[in-house]
Amino acid sequence: MIAGSMVALVTPMDAQGGLDWDSLSKLVDFHLQEGTNAIVAVGTTGESATLEVPEHIEVIKRIVDQVAGRIPVIAGTGGNSTRESVELTRAAKDVGADACLLVTPYYNKPTQEGLYLHFRHIAESVAIPQILYNVPGRTVCDMLPETVERLAKIDNIIGIKEATGDLQRGQEVLDRVSKDFLVYSGDDATAVELMLMGGKGNISVTANVAPRAMSDLCAAAMRGEAAIARAINDRLMPLHKALFIESNPIPVKWALHEMGLMPDGIRLPLTWLSPRCHEPLRQALRQSGVLV
Repeated sequence: MIAGSMVALVTPMDAQGGLDWDSLSKLVDFHLQEGTNAIVAVGTTGESATLEVPEHIEVIKRIVDQVAGRIPVIAGTGGNSTRESVELTRAAKDVGADACLLVTPYYNKPTQEGLYLHFRHIAESVAIPQILYNVPGRTVCDMLPETVERLAKIDNIIGIKEATGDLQRGQEVLDRVSKDFLVYSGDDATAVELMLMGGKGNISVTANVAPRAMSDLCAAAMRGEAAIARAINDRLMPLHKALFIESNPIPVKWALHEMGLMPDGIRLPLTWLSPRCHEPLRQALRQSGVLV
């Protein structure tokens, strides 16, 4: 079972927006050393929207090769084209990913039946474990719990990243699916509570900069140790908030640069963190114990 703290890994870039393979390797080592339970490669935080397809697959391959089976690697392969999603998912399987994360189609606004048929087709086309990803704040496409319930009956659709931050929604999904279907949080600020309700982990932005704390938080929450998990979460809360002071992954890439873990690269249309946001984010890093 894939569970625990799953980092939504950034894709390091140089100042010109070129991929920085050395920094990627260092980040993977950092997470292996700090107790991260799985790596999500080229998801939203990994700038999947602006990576070219060969780059997308190469990032997944390099992470898979470096991890070498020590923890699961989940490849972001979703999109708003069903055919393209099938191709990316097949390519991720070919380079050795353990599972794929598939976001709801953005921009074209499918119906619930369209969502069901989209994800069913990908699952039937590629024999790899697949995790649904619902983040309506970005996609303007909300996959409703009844659609999740239908998709959960497909053998290789194993779970969902529920990133609404709505705990009532999370509980409804949990109530509708079997105990074997994995419900993950995609919202750092509410992840503890979803795991205490029965969620199996957190696909996390915060884990990029505080992997050990996030790993400890997830482990405590899944053991039902609410006081311990909430205490860690209280310490990380300034960071959960500050990492969205501008659009993700702008703040988290700046934070990793501030920590000396990667250069100052990001791709348009995203821009480097605005100067007015530097000190608030730096203060949150200090409050959370990341910087001293």
